[in-house]
Amino acid sequence: MADSSLLKKTNFYTPSMDQGDFSSVFGTKNTNWFSGEAQLSVDVFEDTSNIIIKSTVAGVKPENLEISISNDLLTIRGFREQDEVVAEDNYYCRECYWGAFSRSIVLPREVDSKKVDAVIKNGVLTIKLPKKYKTSAIKVKQVN
Repeated sequence: MADSSLLKKTNFYTPSMDQGDFSSVFGTKNTNWFSGEAQLSVDVFEDTSNIIIKSTVAGVKPENLEISISNDLLTIRGFREQDEVVAEDNYYCRECYWGAFSRSIVLPREVDSKKVDAVIKNGVLTIKLPKKYKTSAIKVKQVN
């Protein structure tokens, strides 16, 4: 049996937790953890010429992706289709997300939105956004 002495002091304690039933907190076997739209995970970094955004989009068809830029905000929206129907009672574990997802990213600097390149390779979406104003290092000299 689970020791519920600490749980009894919390707001979400229920007597069934004394028998190890934590479904009131974590849901049941058939709980749909991802109702609605999921948030896409991304990496955002830069090289000398571009802001680069990478995200895993395995199973997403390019026609099911939409990328838009408005001022300094880039938005990725998409849909991942499940290609087979599995009865809820047949799942032991359900962690993969199927359905709509999106992510909005505030861009760290101005980009040339007319020259953006987006490619999916091996399930990874890579978006290259050319920097509008390139920076260069300025060497400071000491004058005596």
